[in-house]
Amino acid sequence: PRSPLRSMTLPRLARHCARARPFSTRPTQLWPETVGVGIHIKDEPGALHRILQIFKENSVNLTSLKNQMSPLPPHLHLFQIHFEGSWEGSGTMEVLRKLKPEVKQIFKLPEPTVPWFPRKVQDIDQFSRSTLDAGTDLESDHPGFNDPAYRERRTVICNNASSFSTGSLIPEVAYTPEENGTWTHVWDQLTALYPRRACREQLAGLEELQEAGIYSREKIPQLQQISDHLKQKTGFTLRPVTGLLSARDFLAALAFRVFFSTQYIRHHSEPMYTPEPDVIHELLGHVPMFTDPDFADFTQYIGMASLGASDEEVKRLATNYWFSVEFGLLWERGEIRGYGAGVLSSVGELMHATSPTNSKIEIRPFDPFAACHQDYPITTLQPVYFAATSLADAKAKMKTYADQVDRPFHVKYIPETQCMVTDKKVFSRPVGLKFTPVYPEMQELLL
Repeated sequence: PRSPLRSMTLPRLARHCARARPFSTRPTQLWPETVGVGIHIKDEPGALHRILQIFKENSVNLTSLKNQMSPLPPHLHLFQIHFEGSWEGSGTMEVLRKLKPEVKQIFKLPEPTVPWFPRKVQDIDQFSRSTLDAGTDLESDHPGFNDPAYRERRTVICNNASSFSTGSLIPEVAYTPEENGTWTHVWDQLTALYPRRACREQLAGLEELQEAGIYSREKIPQLQQISDHLKQKTGFTLRPVTGLLSARDFLAALAFRVFFSTQYIRHHSEPMYTPEPDVIHELLGHVPMFTDPDFADFTQYIGMASLGASDEEVKRLATNYWFSVEFGLLWERGEIRGYGAGVLSSVGELMHATSPTNSKIEIRPFDPFAACHQDYPITTLQPVYFAATSLADAKAKMKTYADQVDRPFHVKYIPETQCMVTDKKVFSRPVGLKFTPVYPEMQELLL
């Protein structure tokens, strides 16, 4: 059988993992600049304490401290220390002067080179229009391919969406009676199944949105109203998109609790089928779940782990997204319920995934270390699903997985400023030296 949703926002996902971007590699300083030094100290009691005391006495904040085996004689230990400051700053110079007599050697650490990633929410504007497939490009088997009025309608909606930038209002769409009728038809079919097949968080989220006057069966909701509500509830916001993004770009936005959403709707001739994400998939499948704090945290963990990660790591994270945010299941009182949008927005997938007598599927315990390696089809109903015991359980497991993603830095999200803080300075430019030379004026100090 053909899948009711052939290609989600992230399904060609792993096929188009990302490229480093040609944008400015030096971030706008919304966060403290850091300095990294390597030091060799003797293996003796109190040696490290004396080093740390120097930073304390000079009121210098450490952002990272790492110990590793020294390549030099075994009686020395190598510590990599990153701290707030700049190489030109007087505070840095004073700390280095005091460190010099306490250590055997001190040298400047290089800035790690990683694929470009956004440092502040406004950076998402730089790639939001870099879609792999435009929403106006329909394949020949699309139900609306031979309908010029439908194609023109999508062009208008996509053009309006492309004008959006961070901080502006999401353009409203004046949906036609035909479009609202498609929404109502699918709403009736799905909501009739939800009480027995959707997770409690989906039911609660949908009820909450209805009580807030944002959702109804009669008309398609507007993204701005939804976004305002989610921001107050879990900090997530919606952003209109004109087509499919690469996995790296899509996940990077999730790190800032930004979810890309389409605004166009499937063709009215086949209301129960769409070959790409549409507003029904986004608003009935994804949005109600974003009202739940555990689900919001879970999704952001995937996004944050993708920042600056290798293409291989992004592919594994995108696959985890597929088996959770898109096609995840939960055990509730001994029964399987859906929480992934690909399940919740499709009558066929919802019945297929949650039927207790369906022998054609395999339901495995949710384990992101295993799920990230699992193959999946994008043109048929899923043969394999992963089920967690609760969203809190899924969140804890995803946090453990995200923490082990191999990157040369750590990142922290600051919700007040919507920016990312790294524990060391990182660049998205190629470097060939393991240890970069120090500035000439510091050469005498560090020798």
